[in-house]
Formats: sequence, C-alpha cells, structure tokens
Amino acid sequence: MELLEAIEKRRAVREFTDAPVERASVERLIHAAVLAPSAMNLQPWAFAVLLDRQRIEDLGDRAKSHLLANFPRTGPVASLRKTVEDPHYVLFHRAPALVLVLATSSEAQADEDCCLAAQNLMFAARGEGIGACWIGLARPWANLSSTKVELGLPEHYAVVAPIVLGHPKAWPASHGRNAPEIHWLK
Repeated sequence: MELLEAIEKRRAVREFTDAPVERASVERLIHAAVLAPSAMNLQPWAFAVLLDRQRIEDLGDRAKSHLLANFPRTGPVASLRKTVEDPHYVLFHRAPALVLVLATSSEAQADEDCCLAAQNLMFAARGEGIGACWIGLARPWANLSSTKVELGLPEHYAVVAPIVLGHPKAWPASHGRNAPEIHWLK
C-alpha cells in the first residue's frame, strides 16, 4: 500500500478477529515508528509490547476501574462517562496486541516525538492490514507508579500512546474530515 493510501485509509479499529498479531509484524511496525523525526534527533522513545489477549483484557479492566474512579468532571473526556460505565465496554477492545509508546526523557519535545512515532506505527499497521486504535483513556492508569512497577517499566518513562493492534473484523468507514483552515502567510 502506498503511503498516501495508508494515510487516507487509516481508521481507529475497535473490533478484531481472533487471529493473533505476530511478533515479527509488531517488530516491523516498531521499526517504522523509530523512523519518525525527533527534535535534535534525540529519539526519546521506547516500546513495551504485550501479545497476550487475556492479559491485555485484564489490564484493561483495571484501567477502566481506575478511570471510572477518577473520571474528569469537565472537558471532552467527561462526555464519555456513560460509554465507559457500560458493563459491556471493553477498554482495549479485546485486541490481541498492545503497544505502549514510552517517552524515555522529559525533554521538552519528547512527548511530541513519541506521538510522531505512534503515528508512524499506526500508518505502518494500516499498510500491513493490521488495525490500530490509540487508547488515550488508558494513559492515566498506565502512568501510575504501581502500574509501571507491575509491567516492569522504568519509573521515569512516561506512557504517551497506548495502542491496541489486531486484525480488523471490518475496516470502519470514514467519518470524513472538515475542510482545513489555511492561513497563507505574507
């Protein structure tokens, strides 16, 4: 798949088949991720990978409980409370793979650089026919000291992008995009 086609066809996938995601596939996606630009070429990223669907679901249940106990009262996330409260809502969407994009530095641009790496990973996934969804709601739980200890993550690393991967049951249709607002500078 050509790059522009992968960009145009990328979607947040939340329904996956039972097929596992192969370790070699995840390694290729991470290789694409580390080709992202970074400020001063610091490359302030690391990746944590879990390929166990049941363990991912268990972690998701705990992240969901933490989220519900600490749900923001205002802002865009607050509007998702009813969705998350639904007992059938599964935070990691029963995905067979979870990749955490981690900032290894507190440098000013580290989070943004990790976002670029995450985007590369998701475009590469689409190019390989693998669905991906960034689960931002899991980030507060993933950044708890107790979670980092349990997962074996360095305390000073920050989880920037929890991304689930899997083979989509179907590719979601586009929601369309607003026309860009462009200001041509003089």
